Amino acid sequence: MEGGLSGRERRDVRMLREIEAVIFDLDGTLVDSMWLWHDIDVEFLEQRGLALPKTYQSAIEGMSFTETAAYTKELFCLSESVEELKDIWNRMAIEKYTYEVPFKPGAEDFLKYLKKKGVRVGIATSNSRKLVDAVAEALGLYGYVGEVVTSCEVEHGKPAPDVYLEAAARLKARPGRCLVFEDVPMGILAGKNAGMRVCAVEDAFSAARREEKRRLADYYITDYHEILDRA
Repeated sequence: MEGGLSGRERRDVRMLREIEAVIFDLDGTLVDSMWLWHDIDVEFLEQRGLALPKTYQSAIEGMSFTETAAYTKELFCLSESVEELKDIWNRMAIEKYTYEVPFKPGAEDFLKYLKKKGVRVGIATSNSRKLVDAVAEALGLYGYVGEVVTSCEVEHGKPAPDVYLEAAARLKARPGRCLVFEDVPMGILAGKNAGMRVCAVEDAFSAARREEKRRLADYYITDYHEILDRA
């Protein structure tokens, strides 16, 4: 122990040193929204006389909104087009993203801290632009975030690095000087594959994979105040 801090805690104190940009995943990382997708998936499939497979969420982890629609269409032999599926999901989720999705604990305070310090901030998400805009407007995210990139705007979804590399390019930041915040293993791998440092964020949706997340990431937090308390 040094100064009362463990080795991991000392690394957490230093995580923002020499960082040009911080890039957040959205769902389960910056905002608490993963809980709503299980209900939407169940409702969507029940309307079509189908059951939600236990492996569905793990299968689509990291996929872009478009990739998820294509996968779901093929898996269940659905008659709707990929674009129609995306539109249906947007309609089912937009009210919740507008009125029921809050920040993750400490996230807003951390965004204020980054803005005060002049650190560039971006979002790199697998979600749709429409839902990003809904929650961003509701929570005032665009007062802190300079760039948003969705995985539908790049060639490959997570765990490929495409969305993070594009976000870094738009932020005019070197990948090696970017810090990523992610809540699921595929997202953590995307950040690492982009050559960036990654901090895993606690989320109830991925609680069963906590040790895997700790192993893959450079840092791990349960609450953004943990960073602010050590800054």
